[in-house]
Amino acid sequence: MASSRPMGKFWEWGKNIFCVGRNYAAHAKELKNALPPEPLFFLKPSSAYVREGSPIVKPYYCSKLHHEVELGVVIGKSARAVPQEAAMAHVAGYALCLDMTARDTQEECKKKGLPWTLAKGFSTSCPVSDFVPKEKVPDPHQLKIWLKVNGELRQEGHTSGMIFSIPYIISYISGIVTLEEGDIILTGSPEGVSAVQEKDEIEAGIEGLLQMQFQVVGQKSRP
Repeated sequence: MASSRPMGKFWEWGKNIFCVGRNYAAHAKELKNALPPEPLFFLKPSSAYVREGSPIVKPYYCSKLHHEVELGVVIGKSARAVPQEAAMAHVAGYALCLDMTARDTQEECKKKGLPWTLAKGFSTSCPVSDFVPKEKVPDPHQLKIWLKVNGELRQEGHTSGMIFSIPYIISYISGIVTLEEGDIILTGSPEGVSAVQEKDEIEAGIEGLLQMQFQVVGQKSRP
């Protein structure tokens, strides 16, 4: 049965943003992290979404805001304990996302054994592109994703470099948390993450499919 909700605007009604960390070996290495034996995932609130035309807001408590460009997988129908061979039937399409990270805050959270919410879940921490139906992507593991800051190429990688494949990730997460229609899974970032400053212009894209652009602004003080 077709959804009555517009999948092309999943960010307006989808509930969950699942983020898979350390899913590219070179990115794990650049942050001096060990490769995970299973997918490492965490959540962002749906209020983290921001669309082109609105800015990325650097939190008042953050001095080192990093960009991480990622392919997002949009869930088209509920998935609970789905085997790998059936996982792609639950995919509606794709989007490009940025996992904006307050890196200095994350480092402090790690030292103290605290959750990463302050570092990963703040408002505008998930810039999101237009929706791409899965019919337009013959193989999501053969895409080039890239990111530029003020015209300088910072990240460029191929989704073939993922440690854990999309079917594996869907199967793994759905065995722990039920995936719902409109949810998105960010599948990890290639190497090249670096800091952005206020007034920086971020451009990112999936080669041959789409691109998006955002400006960074600063939150001056605690509300």
